[in-house]
Amino acid sequence: MTKYGKKEWVIPDGYLPTQSSNNLESHESICVLNLNKETANISLSFFFENRSPIESFQVKCKGLRTNHIRVDKLKTDKQKVVPKGVPYAIKIESDKPIYVQLSRLDSTQKELALMTTMAWPAK
Repeated sequence: MTKYGKKEWVIPDGYLPTQSSNNLESHESICVLNLNKETANISLSFFFENRSPIESFQVKCKGLRTNHIRVDKLKTDKQKVVPKGVPYAIKIESDKPIYVQLSRLDSTQKELALMTTMAWPAK
């Protein structure tokens, strides 16, 4: 196991707009880097201001690889999805140390905006 990365990460600010423009869908991606030789099993939980959390999104990131996880494409095993137009926060848990970054493409206007930030290591 590598000494790089952390097993728990937090992203306090997330948002999927309800509309897009320029035939380009606004979205967020949770970008994962796994410097381990083994696959990382990752669990995502989403928290909201006025509703219960949505947990149990399961993804993988192969060893010595990256995975760009589109938030708008996620589904739980019970077919739950992350709602659009509602602010959220994200908790990321992995069985292997990983690195996590968030990227947001906002195409709600014809002048596109791209934002990226590192997630916060929880421990």
